[in-house]
Amino acid sequence: MTLRLTTLPNGFRIVTEHMPGLKSASAGVWVMAGGRHERAEQNGIAHFLEHMAFKGTQRRTSLQIAEEIEDVGGYINAYTSREMTAYYARVLENDVALALDVIGDIVLNPAFDKKEIEVERHVILQEIGQALDTPDDIVFDWLQEVSYPDQAFGRTILGPEERVSAFTRKDLQGFVSEHYGPGQMILAAAGGVDHDVIVKQAEAIFGGMKAKPATTFQPASFKGAERREVKDLEQVHFAMAFDAPGYRHPDVYTAQVYATTMGGGMSSRLFQKVREERGLCYSIFAQSGAYEDTGQITLYAGTSAEEIGELTQITMDELKRAADDMSEAEVARARAQIKAGMLMGLESPS
Repeated sequence: MTLRLTTLPNGFRIVTEHMPGLKSASAGVWVMAGGRHERAEQNGIAHFLEHMAFKGTQRRTSLQIAEEIEDVGGYINAYTSREMTAYYARVLENDVALALDVIGDIVLNPAFDKKEIEVERHVILQEIGQALDTPDDIVFDWLQEVSYPDQAFGRTILGPEERVSAFTRKDLQGFVSEHYGPGQMILAAAGGVDHDVIVKQAEAIFGGMKAKPATTFQPASFKGAERREVKDLEQVHFAMAFDAPGYRHPDVYTAQVYATTMGGGMSSRLFQKVREERGLCYSIFAQSGAYEDTGQITLYAGTSAEEIGELTQITMDELKRAADDMSEAEVARARAQIKAGMLMGLESPS
């Protein structure tokens, strides 16, 4: 790996990896401003802001943003998570400068046109409605809420309808002013890229930003509880979470191995016992997620109302049994899966 890191005087960071032989590249700006950085009355605004970035800037209309990237065969998108918002593009190597110019423009110069705010507000309300109608999606929002009750880390990324319905142009500008400083941003690029060229362009686009004080967020504290929602559906959607290490803790790797052995593939314990041997479900898995100061091991399965009792009992039995008889072969298999997944992922600039 040929990772290079440069930090501008104002704190803006640029990290790149040149990947020989690649004719394409991925590049983007990651902003340390996600759901957990919102106050209660701001819940959903980071995601709203992500949407508004594509609705026009002082230099480009929303159509021009899309056309300039797609005219060269590229792809541009964004996402909001609990700890960050990302704006990124995938283009051919000769179009990296264009991609960074567009990304810099939508991050630094959003127009926040009042008409476009109303249009996108309606889009997001539709997105919230769609999530509420997708049980294997919304169940994880509910799980997050009961795992971290009355905390920013437990609130939904999309936000509640009443908050989204009330956000104003001033609210969006305020969140940007508070959280979108150069020290809260990282430009990352990989593939057919030249570090020095990207640093020079980053200096031109982001170098004039004034540093902002580092923002703080409410520490996460895993509590745990139970929540049941009754809906007229064909299946019961069952999710369970356990407290786990954050990504700064050395045990984060142990948590990843454990989750993989329990439900990370077709050979995992839960897949074999619950699906292959008993036929109680179509989908069952376990995964480990890590954040700055907390983490979760999450289990999910979908089954019928008549069989949810048996499924949960077997799941709990397997969790207990794994504490006593997890074999070296299972651990080695999980390590191999994680290693292979990481190395395969590193072969792509995305």
